[in-house]
Amino acid sequence: MTLQQLRYLIAIAEYGSINGAAQNLYTAQSNLSTAVKELERELGITIFVRSNRGVTLTNDGTELLGYARQVVEQADMLEERYAGGEASHAQLAVSTQHYYFSLLAFMQVADEYPGDEYDFTLRECATGQIIDDVRTFRSQVGILYLDDFNRRVLSKAFDDANVEFHPLFTASVHVFLKEDHPLAHHKTLTVEDLEEYPRISFEQGTTNSFYYAEEPLSYLPHKRNIRISDRGTLTNLLTHHHSYTLSTGVLSAEMHSGIASIPLEVDEPMEVGYIMHRERQAGPLLSRYIEKLHEVIQANSLVAQS
Repeated sequence: MTLQQLRYLIAIAEYGSINGAAQNLYTAQSNLSTAVKELERELGITIFVRSNRGVTLTNDGTELLGYARQVVEQADMLEERYAGGEASHAQLAVSTQHYYFSLLAFMQVADEYPGDEYDFTLRECATGQIIDDVRTFRSQVGILYLDDFNRRVLSKAFDDANVEFHPLFTASVHVFLKEDHPLAHHKTLTVEDLEEYPRISFEQGTTNSFYYAEEPLSYLPHKRNIRISDRGTLTNLLTHHHSYTLSTGVLSAEMHSGIASIPLEVDEPMEVGYIMHRERQAGPLLSRYIEKLHEVIQANSLVAQS
């Protein structure tokens, strides 16, 4: 087993196909195929199931991928420690629910990084994917929220994934809607006030469960639902449509013009935090990102309390 084989394994899992990984690594497909076959023969397992649509990790392959990411990361840290400077490709990978503060902290880390080369990744994705990304070491950290409704189910998912939740701040539930919305003049809103308006939520893919929803109170039945997958679509809908969504109350920069944030009269606080794999130790970049999260949150102290 070699580091190169493990790097090939990680790339194939990332791109979902040997061809895609080969193109991005600028190497021949045969090199990657040979590496996988040699690993499978050496370890006595099947790593990928191959089909016309690409490759899918087996259970053994998923477990191996987690170890491979950890080994490669540790090797990169060794190179950084003993090469007399920064690693040639500093890495930071974050998976997050659609929160502006996590994006802002990420941008600030990238802006401040002094090296000439880096490989940073920010994935805004479904809750189940965030947990899986951290479990398999695809991401170093995941940003999501807990409340009284989802805490038991997600805590069980955290234990199964061997990840730990670290609180960042607690916020009351707010309603986001456009400034000329019929409800925009209210100082507070009730669940009943929202009944006739479309509710926007982020889709959760195959893990389509109320417990994995990004928005609080997702378990309440609603007649009109709009499901989306990215924050840009959310902003466009809220500024041009009489719909609403529920979140922490922290407006992103693009939302400050044209969108109102109004407290919802419910006693269900959101505890927003980050998850990390229990076997991961935070390196300098990850530590700096977590510091930046706290700084950004502090700057929004009027709506978020650490």
